[in-house]
Amino acid sequence: MEGSPRLGGAVRTSDLESAAEVLRGDPVRTRAARRLRSAQNGSPAVDRLVELAARLLGAQAGQISLLGDVQSVAGVAGLPPGAATRETDLADTPCTLAAAGTDVLAIPDARADERVGRLPQVTGGQVVAYLGAPLTDGDGHVVGTLCVFDPLPREWSETDAATLQQLAASVVTELEYAALTGEYERQHLRWRLAMDAGGVGTFDLDLRSGELVWDDPLMTMFGYTAADFDGTMTAFNRRLHPDDLPRVSEALRACIDLVGDFEAEYRVVRPDGGTRWVQARGRALAGPDGTTVRVLGAAYDTTEDRTGDVRVTRVLEAMPAGFYSLDHEWRFTHVNAEAERLLGRSREELLGEVIWTAFPATVNSEFEDNYRGAVRTGQPVNFDAHYPAPLNGWYELRVWPTPEGLSVYFIEVTERKLAREHAERSAQRLAVLAQVSAELAGTLDAQAATSRLPRLVVPGLAQWGIVTVVDADGRPRDVGWWHAEPSSRALVERYAAVRLDAMPATSPVTRALLAGEAVRANADDVVALLNDGEARDLLTALAPGAAVCLPLRGRGRTLGVLTLYFGRGDMLSREDLATAQDVADRAGLALDNTRLYAQQQQLAEGLQRSLLTEPPEPDHAEIAVRYLPAVEAARVGGDWYDAFLQPSGSTMLVIGDVVGHDTEAAAAMGQLRGLLRGIATYSDASPVEVLRGLDASMAVLQTHVLATAAVARFEQTDDERRRGITRMRWANAGHLPPLVINPDGSVAELAAWRGDLLLGVDHEVERQESVVTLDRGSTVLLFTDGLVERRDADLDAGLVRLRDALAEVSHLPLQQLLDEVLERLVDGRPEDDVALVAVRLHRQDRPRPVEAGPNEVPDVVPPEPA
Repeated sequence: MEGSPRLGGAVRTSDLESAAEVLRGDPVRTRAARRLRSAQNGSPAVDRLVELAARLLGAQAGQISLLGDVQSVAGVAGLPPGAATRETDLADTPCTLAAAGTDVLAIPDARADERVGRLPQVTGGQVVAYLGAPLTDGDGHVVGTLCVFDPLPREWSETDAATLQQLAASVVTELEYAALTGEYERQHLRWRLAMDAGGVGTFDLDLRSGELVWDDPLMTMFGYTAADFDGTMTAFNRRLHPDDLPRVSEALRACIDLVGDFEAEYRVVRPDGGTRWVQARGRALAGPDGTTVRVLGAAYDTTEDRTGDVRVTRVLEAMPAGFYSLDHEWRFTHVNAEAERLLGRSREELLGEVIWTAFPATVNSEFEDNYRGAVRTGQPVNFDAHYPAPLNGWYELRVWPTPEGLSVYFIEVTERKLAREHAERSAQRLAVLAQVSAELAGTLDAQAATSRLPRLVVPGLAQWGIVTVVDADGRPRDVGWWHAEPSSRALVERYAAVRLDAMPATSPVTRALLAGEAVRANADDVVALLNDGEARDLLTALAPGAAVCLPLRGRGRTLGVLTLYFGRGDMLSREDLATAQDVADRAGLALDNTRLYAQQQQLAEGLQRSLLTEPPEPDHAEIAVRYLPAVEAARVGGDWYDAFLQPSGSTMLVIGDVVGHDTEAAAAMGQLRGLLRGIATYSDASPVEVLRGLDASMAVLQTHVLATAAVARFEQTDDERRRGITRMRWANAGHLPPLVINPDGSVAELAAWRGDLLLGVDHEVERQESVVTLDRGSTVLLFTDGLVERRDADLDAGLVRLRDALAEVSHLPLQQLLDEVLERLVDGRPEDDVALVAVRLHRQDRPRPVEAGPNEVPDVVPPEPA
């Protein structure tokens, strides 16, 4: 995408100090940063933006820094109160590097970065992973940074950089707006004080910096020039008459301590020795903590002329706001200098002119309604209004009736209005982006989430929209649509149903799919592409002015298109287009993740099928198996089952679980399963010998895995076969013991058991073997712990649930019994992998093709260790 940010690379250690010197050496940039410092207090939007940055990028904390002579913190998120240092030297913060560069600065691990590794916030572990974007004002000056950081290392992506850069633009907008609003507020207060004092000079004392600002009339009054006035209280005291200094100082101190008003009349001794009397009034402004941070005021010379009319005239001419008065016939009777400038007309042209004639756009407008309303009610009115060309500006007005007619004070607020609209638009774009991110985050049903995209971006970015997705066969399909006007939604729905079939190969949608780039189109041109028919009629009825087709891009492929439509005369700004493409890219990535997950799922299922084979079908028993993967896993794990016949004719059942839940665990499971099969089928070994042999093989082969396993062998002599009984010989390496369902449906409680050590821990451990005698019709179930374990319950409770379920379904056929057990215990959606293997001994004696081998041992009843 055009203008995409790049991630900054590594440079030398000295670059931090060099960057700080570069920033300090630019006085214009420093003044621009100082101007925005006033936005630090009372701008909740700034705090919300830094919180949004941390949340969208998944970072623990974030910070907005302004870089003047030092770094000052304008907003912070994710840190305890007081944790962020309010002022930091430029050479002691990674934000200086971010501000000095042209790209977004990405540091995966600050501890290993020579530029910033020595900084206290890095060595203290607060900042390890860092991502910072420069804050550039409208004049191109870098005034600070927006950054996010984590206490752990992290790789930052190009998408992270793009998101942070977009947020940085919104931060500058909010800071500019807050600073501009503060300037307007101070200006308003100066007007009121000037009107109260009747003077011509104003002053502004900033207690935080100690800076004293005088306008030109006040400096002239005190006998200063711009060259010799140093902007401090010392300059004021130097001109104050010594006899008046204690009294004036005490009045100013009381004003500051009480956050109140200041009023004093004093003498000024000018450089030529002359003395002038000055009347001054001021007012204290409080900061967020309630203490005085600024004193604003006005003063006028009362030496020669103190008449009220002259003072008022001086106020009106000196005040930085437009003023005019109208008589009862709506004729101009007074126009001050600032009104001449704002209205673009001289007072000679306006005096005696009727306002409705001089400014015809005021007729039947907010101006006329409010002016006449103030005269009718006798009450002052405050309002904002726009006057069209030739003024073409927004104005804030205060009007009030007087005995002579109407007085009007006004200022132009076009810049403030545009800044506010820009900030609101930026906030709207960020809200859309945040909502889309929330919809798509973590979902595996990305197509359903993508179909809702038009509802999320309309009307924030467009009047209406349609989203198209390419299906598995490569055909595009419209899957979602929305219109801002409810009355038009049925038209859009029908248009989405027929438009793709009616569009030629040169349509904007097709071009966006093929090129993978945004395509702008005039709606009239699109209508011309369509043949006569329903699609053309519907688009004509919807009457859009323009459209843009944004590709949904995945990894190296285009997976769909988001088409946005706009009303006639509407324009898509560069910022809106960037946000819309960001939305489309996030949807494309989500669709691609779903595609990759489906591929991984198919591969995993194929691996699973290759590792877990069907059981044998011996004459004396029925064997059934089940494997159910965890719903949150990659559909493959370390659980396994096995069932096979030994050379002696005995049936061997195996259940096992390799520690882990990934393809590596599945590969280890396949290896152990193959080893166990080889040992058991070659040697005709008993269960305990099979486990001993497997443990020894694991040690020789250095498999470095841990696993549990239970092995059961079913044995019969000729006499036992005639008597209808079977012996189950079993050994256990840390696994849950088998459960036995008797022919009468009861679940047998096995003798006390103790699971031996897991496989892979100590291959020389002495293992135990147990024997139990079973009647015809008995069922034996071996299972892994995923069947009975829950996050919200202990293992014993799960075993009780399993025994109860087995007792209730014992009458069912074996295959149906296993399905019912899975449904009751895990509802078909286990939290962990589940493997089951069960054997049901036939109720009728059947001939066996293979006689018992010499390794079978005599029956041991009741069960006891072999």
